[in-house]
Amino acid sequence: MTTTLEAVAPTAPPPPAPRPATRPGALAVAGHPGLRPPAAAHLTDDQVAELGRELDAIRDDVLARRGASDAAYIRRVIRVQRGLELAGRAALLGSRNRYAWVAGTTMLSFSKILENMEIGHNVLHAQWDWMHDPDIHSTTWEWDFVTPARSWQHTHNDLHHRWTNVVGRDRDVGYNLLRMDENQPWKPFNLGNPLWNALLAPVFEWGIALYDLELPEYKEGTKSREALVRDLKALGRKALRQFSKDYVATPVAAMVTGSGRRALYGTLTANAVRNVWAHAVIFCGHFPEGADTFTEEMVEGETRGDWYVRQMIGSSNISGSPFMHLMTGNLSHQVEHHLFPDLPSNRYHEVAPLVREICARYGLPYNTGPLPKQVASTWAKVFRLALP
Repeated sequence: MTTTLEAVAPTAPPPPAPRPATRPGALAVAGHPGLRPPAAAHLTDDQVAELGRELDAIRDDVLARRGASDAAYIRRVIRVQRGLELAGRAALLGSRNRYAWVAGTTMLSFSKILENMEIGHNVLHAQWDWMHDPDIHSTTWEWDFVTPARSWQHTHNDLHHRWTNVVGRDRDVGYNLLRMDENQPWKPFNLGNPLWNALLAPVFEWGIALYDLELPEYKEGTKSREALVRDLKALGRKALRQFSKDYVATPVAAMVTGSGRRALYGTLTANAVRNVWAHAVIFCGHFPEGADTFTEEMVEGETRGDWYVRQMIGSSNISGSPFMHLMTGNLSHQVEHHLFPDLPSNRYHEVAPLVREICARYGLPYNTGPLPKQVASTWAKVFRLALP
């Protein structure tokens, strides 16, 4: 049975307001790029508008061609993920045997990574709402991650994707914990940047859950007490559900075979593996050297073409095999994801060469590299920005 549901997140970012001929603070010279980022300062308004039309055409083409093969893809991935989870938890019931523990923990780790990255993240982006399947829809999906889906959709879909890397508006730049840009004021607390990042990685889902509460906004008075209480209750319910499934139900069932403690260690390990992987992928998509950040002045009067440019030069890709792309939720195509957050993730690999060609033709950087290089680059920035 299928039904039509309304998506929480828009299928594409709304077109920004028309950009004035010159922006505040820009030189009143015909064709001057105003306050565009340095990497795009050579582009004229006409070029940016044409770039936007080219990218719109790519998106419209994919939307027109998506269909049965795409639906079959996401349903197949969901079946594999659920099979891995069931097999992993079943193996942990007999985890007194070392090999059963390794097998169970490995399968459960892969299951959690697939659910969060390729399924949950992308379903919650409304990539599959066009199927009108109430079981695979952005308004009904609740993922295997401690932060509630609706809270994450607000901070991620509505805020991060709209204000990508705009310091002062996109709080994902450092997640209220790390200093990840020179324009963020330095504080003695930032000396711990490497330590805070190392501690964040294995508990990343809890860090995101606290971040999604928007405590700084509450302190600043931009979030009401009622909204905070509502979000705290939602987080409490979700945390109880996750805790019960991973740290109570599976270990208690395993106690029948005398494997309760080892099953508990297995689920703890699987969650830590998932968290470290998600942390690495997400940080590599946003913070390596070469990923631009932006001031609030740069987005005043931003057009749709300008928004596209900002996504292209503010995101970074990870090169690798099809299996690696699958396990990253295709966020290894972070540039393409930020340009087209509502396109089915299995389509990013086919639009990537087109986006790269557009970047080359318009003289824009296309930041990509293998995972070790991007991880090293990100950590180098973490260490460097720990200092004033």
